[in-house]
Amino acid sequence: MSEIKKIITSGKRKTAVARAVLTEGSGKITVNNKDYKTLQMFDKLKIDEPLRITENILGKINFDVKINVKGGGEKSQIEAARLALARAINKFAQSKELEEAFDNYDWSLLIADVRRKETYKPGDSKARRKRQTSYR
Repeated sequence: MSEIKKIITSGKRKTAVARAVLTEGSGKITVNNKDYKTLQMFDKLKIDEPLRITENILGKINFDVKINVKGGGEKSQIEAARLALARAINKFAQSKELEEAFDNYDWSLLIADVRRKETYKPGDSKARRKRQTSYR
């Protein structure tokens, strides 16, 4: 029996966390147990970007990907899923040419955006702006 190749990666955006499981297969990609093609148009295009780059460089896609996303908003979840998908494909292919293509197209395909919400400061209700004071 041959060993089935299974790759697990993750991606984060704001408070959304995506976990992608890539296995050898026929090219089926699901996001939260739904086919990615049923997503809204711009969300579908975001998920489609790493797949199109992969097709241009490697040819036919011969793997299935299941992506589970938790937390955050709709768009953050899509960005996190896109990051996890691109990382999984990159790890599966182990191609320097594919990694360079991802990097040239958009650096955020392989590198997470580490910006997070700034914490509230003690004694104030906001992170940055302070209360106005009058000394009269």
